[in-house]
Amino acid sequence: MKQVLAKAAFAALVSTAVSLLLVLTIVPAVGGVVEGNALVMSILCPLVIAFPASAYLFHQKRKLADALAALTMAHKRLARAHAELAEAHARLSEKARHDDMTGLLNRESFLDALKTSRRRTDEGALLIIDADHFKRINDTHGHAQGDVALLMIAEAIRNGVREGDLVGRIGGEEFAAFLAGASEAEALLVAERIRLGVEALRFSPGEGKYLPLSVSIGAARVSPHLSWSQMMREADSRLYEAKARGRNRVVFGAPGTQAAA
Repeated sequence: MKQVLAKAAFAALVSTAVSLLLVLTIVPAVGGVVEGNALVMSILCPLVIAFPASAYLFHQKRKLADALAALTMAHKRLARAHAELAEAHARLSEKARHDDMTGLLNRESFLDALKTSRRRTDEGALLIIDADHFKRINDTHGHAQGDVALLMIAEAIRNGVREGDLVGRIGGEEFAAFLAGASEAEALLVAERIRLGVEALRFSPGEGKYLPLSVSIGAARVSPHLSWSQMMREADSRLYEAKARGRNRVVFGAPGTQAAA
């Protein structure tokens, strides 16, 4: 408020000075005489009019500036809140796409990503990976130790696939990987790398004991004539064959074709 009054006073003084200058210049020029009352009026009128008018103008200008600053700050807070909300929504969306325990894609997200990938390529392979004798671990050592074993297997799968391959947990102890663009030889190499990686794990449920872990893998080639559901059934069929043949092996292609440890 002090700044407003100071500015108004300055404006009034300038107005008074201009008024005096005009009176002292114009009145003599037209043959008039500047008397005492004229001088008083030329001083009082600007002061009486200019000071309150300037004070009101500067006060309104100050209120407008404060309102604009408040509006700018509110806009910044709104933009920040919007950005935080968008970030939180993105985090929630990303979290909803992944399995809580392993961090891999959940079943729904994996199948959605598989459909999208199938539209982009007619080459590649689908692996269905199932932990062997997993119920025995849960029944004997408890679900907490079973979760530890699943995390170790999930990490071995993640390390075994190529960069950019889709990996998901599609069931309790069942995983899937889609190897876009992979040839049969490349897919077999990845599947064997996963199988050997799991086989090399040292899982201890406690008391200094170590239990072997293994997975059976069924693989199906991508074909433009097969839908994603047909490809899943094909890979499942190969998985059942791997289980029937003793587990801890990869079965790829037609029945009887296998790569095993």
